[in-house]
Amino acid sequence: MEGFLPWQWCILWYAISVPVIIYGITRIKKVADELPESKPLLAVSGAFIFILSSLKMPSVTGSCSHPTGNGLGAILFGPWITTVMASIVLIFQALLLAHGGLTTLGANTFSMGIIGPVFAWLTYRGSMKLNLPTSVAVFFAAFLGDIMTYVTTSFQLALAFPTPTLMAAASKFMLIFAYTQVPLGIAEGLLTVVVFENILKLKPDITEKLNLLIRKPTSTG
Repeated sequence: MEGFLPWQWCILWYAISVPVIIYGITRIKKVADELPESKPLLAVSGAFIFILSSLKMPSVTGSCSHPTGNGLGAILFGPWITTVMASIVLIFQALLLAHGGLTTLGANTFSMGIIGPVFAWLTYRGSMKLNLPTSVAVFFAAFLGDIMTYVTTSFQLALAFPTPTLMAAASKFMLIFAYTQVPLGIAEGLLTVVVFENILKLKPDITEKLNLLIRKPTSTG
């Protein structure tokens, strides 16, 4: 299995991630009960995470990178529901695809399923309040969701292996990931824009009920 963390860090990241997953499950149930027609979008969001995060690409620096797909779910349903979808994907990959190990599952859920979606959601909502074009808001949300996942991963690795110092190790890991992750983040942002715009065209009623296009009122005075 790919991936290993010392047991202390393994337990810590599980302890942080599991309560968020439990809360996310309650959010999914609420959305499914109140908007049963949104269930296909939940499935699409989960599939998007699974497909993109399975595209494992070797880096010129010797590491491996992949898109995360967490921006779309965060935009549509918020970060906590996305946490659940990401954790399901990561469990499947850890057990069947040797993509990440069981000791890193909690850490991966925290980075890809919590921090990434939180930044994606905040970026999208903030961009909409600034009255930026929807495509711009979606692009930056998906891009930052991807990038912040790997920034978090870099600090997680640095905490576990702080050689020679925490900040030096974190900087080293971020530089290693940056060679491939920045281009991947840009590509993921563009793809997410295409998918989101098609969702708006095909499911305008659901997207309206999910309050996806709320903007800050502009003054007319």
